[in-house]
Amino acid sequence: MKRLLLTGVMTAFACMPALAEPLTLAVVAPKSGLFDVLGEQVRQGAHLAADRLSISLVDIDESCTEGSGPKIAEEIRKAGARAAIGFLCSESLVGGLQPLAEAGIPAITLSVRWKGLMEDAGKEGWPFFRLAPDSDAEAKKLSEIILRDWAGDAVALLDDGTIRGRELADAIRGSLEESGLKPVFTDTFRPGQEQQIALVRRLQKAGATRIFIGGDRNDVAVIARDARAENLSVTILGGDAMRAADEPVPLEDGVLAVGLDETPQGPVSEALTAELAEKKVVAEGYVLPAHAAVTILADAAGISSAMGTPLPDALVGTSFETVMGTVTFGDDHELSENPYRLLEWKGDAFVAVPDKTQ
Repeated sequence: MKRLLLTGVMTAFACMPALAEPLTLAVVAPKSGLFDVLGEQVRQGAHLAADRLSISLVDIDESCTEGSGPKIAEEIRKAGARAAIGFLCSESLVGGLQPLAEAGIPAITLSVRWKGLMEDAGKEGWPFFRLAPDSDAEAKKLSEIILRDWAGDAVALLDDGTIRGRELADAIRGSLEESGLKPVFTDTFRPGQEQQIALVRRLQKAGATRIFIGGDRNDVAVIARDARAENLSVTILGGDAMRAADEPVPLEDGVLAVGLDETPQGPVSEALTAELAEKKVVAEGYVLPAHAAVTILADAAGISSAMGTPLPDALVGTSFETVMGTVTFGDDHELSENPYRLLEWKGDAFVAVPDKTQ
């Protein structure tokens, strides 16, 4: 119902006289240091959307240092911004969400996945929204795909011994065993090796035909290469860490991964793709999420103005059409749908597996 309401409201809003002042949004992202490249992705995506929508943006530097939250919140307030996006670091939000809430300014993070911060925001009623997946979303999507597509197959679970790799493998193992699917082989391999022939032969001996690997891209590439060399016909699935440089060992075609689709979606996808090419901007990292966040706030501001409701209220439960597809925030201010997709490596890029086979 709200989705239909959005269409009607925005049509009405487009016919209203122009506002005395344009919508002003704050873009909080690093301008220097280790994360400046990511900050530039945020600014590129945000400005691409803002230029099309005639929105005024205020760029605010994000130092990602402890205690920086209150200062950033004050800069946002002084800039006259009605909302803020970005926030790649949790340090920028701690101590800053309370004053933003008092000023009625919603904040949308594109990166922070810390559960505790979202729980605090829910308890305190802060208008804090997360456009990034939560910390459990990756494991949930991986488990869903394995249970859906590999339920009758010989599944192996591997991890590289890191905290992240082991957590993913353990979470998947728990989900599989709850559903009565027991892996035929589990192991922790040594990462960073030039070859994994011994591991591949053990997988072959166990009869594994489907393998999840909780590790980085190059380790997966080495295992896939050695499996082909040993004539082991397997399907390999990795996590979001697979979206990394294709070197030094190139990835084999057909390797699967669960990740965020970085291909523009929706009605403006064709125009945006052309604009990205013209401006030599690669749609990677935070480019599309930042673009989506600005679009969401523009539509929500239209609803807020037309209906006389607070901007944060307009963000909840409304389906927004963005370059990331349809985005809806639930009552908990989290994404209603898991944004992770099943991807397949083809040639030189990961492409989304069509929805009909998702």
